[in-house]
Amino acid sequence: MKFVAYERTLQGTGASRRLRNADKVPGIVYGAGSTPAMIELDHNALFFALKKEAFHSSILEMELAGKSEQVLLRDYQFHPFRPIVLHVDFQRVDATTKVTKKVPLHFIKEDESPAVKIDKCVVNHVVTELRIQCLASELPEFLTVNLGELARGQSLHVNDIALPPGIKVVTQGKVNPVIVSVSALSAEEEAAPIVVAAPAAAAGKGKKTEKQNKK
Repeated sequence: MKFVAYERTLQGTGASRRLRNADKVPGIVYGAGSTPAMIELDHNALFFALKKEAFHSSILEMELAGKSEQVLLRDYQFHPFRPIVLHVDFQRVDATTKVTKKVPLHFIKEDESPAVKIDKCVVNHVVTELRIQCLASELPEFLTVNLGELARGQSLHVNDIALPPGIKVVTQGKVNPVIVSVSALSAEEEAAPIVVAAPAAAAGKGKKTEKQNKK
């Protein structure tokens, strides 16, 4: 993905407030052995870019002062209750930069698994993203988790995921954590009747008849 940033010369709380009033977002870009640079971005363009999964988990192409640089989104700050981006941080990367980044998990073939198709079980996505470590050039936008062989009573762990070459999962001290679990519906859940509410018109008609009977 590509986006445009502009050089920012003024710093401080007052300068940042004026930028936000002008629909701009203050930010910074650092890393790759270069001096950190103060930048600003168009608020609306950044706001909608942040809604896209790829903007969070892939290498981005930033155009700044007529030059293109490869960066990663590192941090951003939203207003506590208004849909306003207050600040954003990017990290410069190159082919030799090793990065640690959270990437989303995309689950496929869940409906085709024996657990769902045959045994009508519930598949629980215990984890929806993983922190990985790799070279910036090998950073995947997401990791695919194939649930096609998932069976009743089975759990899927980190070590069960087929990772691309050069990708290492950082589990932060946990040994082979669970990614997906399978649970069967209880007898009560399977036999629970479906309650259908009476139509409003019919209820109104009943009240009218009652008044007529009093007369």
